Amino acid sequence: MQAVIALITDFGTKDGFVGAMKGVMLSINPQLQIVDITHHVEPFNVFEGALLLKAHYKYFPKGTIFVCVVDPGVGSSRKPLAVRCGSYTFVGPHNGIFDLALREMGGHILAYQIENYTLSRVNETFHGRDIFAPVAAHLSLGLPIEEVGKRITYTFLLQWEEPVACGNQVRGKIVYFDRFGNCITNVPCGAYTEAEFRGKKARIVSHFLEQKENEPAFLCGSFGLMELFLPMDSAKDRLKIKLGEEVVLLTKS
Repeated sequence: MQAVIALITDFGTKDGFVGAMKGVMLSINPQLQIVDITHHVEPFNVFEGALLLKAHYKYFPKGTIFVCVVDPGVGSSRKPLAVRCGSYTFVGPHNGIFDLALREMGGHILAYQIENYTLSRVNETFHGRDIFAPVAAHLSLGLPIEEVGKRITYTFLLQWEEPVACGNQVRGKIVYFDRFGNCITNVPCGAYTEAEFRGKKARIVSHFLEQKENEPAFLCGSFGLMELFLPMDSAKDRLKIKLGEEVVLLTKS
């Protein structure tokens, strides 16, 4: 089976950084299949990168290597890691970007601090190209993960705030906006009957056009989380919604 490496970064596509990483990987493994999950994580937003990884990793074939580079601490004391959990491998900085996916997977975690198989570096500002890309490419060729460096204990750094259940209410908050302006919450999809936002009732619907135009509603979104939306519009912009705003989902009494 052709090896797959999937990429998540905050690099964008203007400056050629993603292309340089791919060039390094293909120089090591020309048969590699590279998939871009996204390169438009909000700059420096590790939580957003972690949420996107959590949302999408499970749809990739077993054996996929995820290279995740949202790395405001590049060149600092934070460790470069290669991590294996279940059928997947994760390569990137130890800053919490793997935390949400690993918590969801719940399996045994093998973590190694990267020391070998890197490029020679003239600076410490582009570990995506010089450390993570070559290591991931060598792993895609079958390099045993323990050869990249010393074994360390993985520590979780990000806090995922769980929604709070009380009676028939589940109180959560908005944690992410997609490019359509839909508002993703931290509330898992479930059998909810109604919702509240800013003190007003809102419907639960099954798809976007089930709701009337200009009226906010909630549905179970593709992240596996409840989303607040406006049909054919940006709820974020139209309603001037901010991250952290509270939502309430109601279940049957």
